[in-house]
Amino acid sequence: MKSRLDPLTVAAMAVTVVSISATAPLTAAATASPLAMAFWRNCLGFAVLGPFLLLLRRREVVRVVRGERGVLRREQWRPLVFGFLAATALALHFAAFMTSTRLTSVAMSTALVATQPVWQALIAAGQGVRASRRTWTGLTLAVVGAAAAAGLDIRSGGTALVGDLLALAGALAQAGYTALSERSRADVSTPLYSTFTSLVCGLELLLVCWFADISLTGFDRATHLSLLGLLILPQILGLGSLNFVLGRASATTMSVLLLLETPVAALAAWWFMGQNINPATVPGLLLIIVGVTVVVTSGSGEHATDPLDAYDVGIPPYPAHTPYIAQLPSVPQQVTSRHRSFRDPRVAWASHSGDESPTVTLTYHGAGAFDTLYMRRPTPPDERPSIDGPTLMLTNRGRRK
Repeated sequence: MKSRLDPLTVAAMAVTVVSISATAPLTAAATASPLAMAFWRNCLGFAVLGPFLLLLRRREVVRVVRGERGVLRREQWRPLVFGFLAATALALHFAAFMTSTRLTSVAMSTALVATQPVWQALIAAGQGVRASRRTWTGLTLAVVGAAAAAGLDIRSGGTALVGDLLALAGALAQAGYTALSERSRADVSTPLYSTFTSLVCGLELLLVCWFADISLTGFDRATHLSLLGLLILPQILGLGSLNFVLGRASATTMSVLLLLETPVAALAAWWFMGQNINPATVPGLLLIIVGVTVVVTSGSGEHATDPLDAYDVGIPPYPAHTPYIAQLPSVPQQVTSRHRSFRDPRVAWASHSGDESPTVTLTYHGAGAFDTLYMRRPTPPDERPSIDGPTLMLTNRGRRK
């Protein structure tokens, strides 16, 4: 993908970074329970994504409601289970991250939760993905930076150390959400999936607040303003400008730029809340940013340990660089089938250049971008859904030459 860094794109990038950076300061400035804030964060997210879903994906919603996509067929239960698990991981992310902003500094909370790509790389390594040396170098830098930045909290103990651990738990939960989402959303568009996860996550947090007897109403003015800011800034402006930028710049570029959330959030917390940054933590925070940057930009060096030809699915392994773009046939054809046919994933692969790693997954605080790219290897034969009924028929209505 060729970046078009015109003034409008640069302005949208700035709006994205500033809007998303407001998440931690707005949460820390509120007086309500962090779990209540997490519930309303997802409730507001669902209220925003729902109308956009009906506007952009109305036909898809109608097909799902009518059952024409066979969402609840036997072979679809597994993706559905992974979807619920992903939403649960998202709920844990919100609860841990938003609670950490109250117990530790905004700078530490945002820096530690920004290590999500590190945990995602470790999860991929556990699933059999071989990481490059550059990736392991970034992992080492990020871990050393996190240990150095949290050194003062470790020595002093208390609530600050608990906040640091919760921020790391939030990063791990977000990485789990991303990994589970890749296994559950193969046949669902991102708008529909984001709305679904926001709904499930909000319901789970509502149950937690109900069992813990946490009040969801009667907030003061500061909390109301924080909730309004979360709706306008990260949810509307942040997500909207991010999706606009992804149509003009690569996901890798935006992943690196989103790391600016740490200094921008720390500056906002200092300016509006008088929250100072301990100079002793600055080197560690910088190491975290550098390490995560190395991990994010080293995706092109990852290769699966299991060869793709181990699966007898009739599809050759993906080439490193596709030699040509797949073209449509010149003769008009009509496809008539009662079921949706399987598309060769190399067609989608061919539409992307080698400038960007196809394994980049861009998320921020649990909100997936609408243009995020997920490339999955072919499904093994024992996991492929069976298709009953008539076979695929091609009717050629062109004139014979």
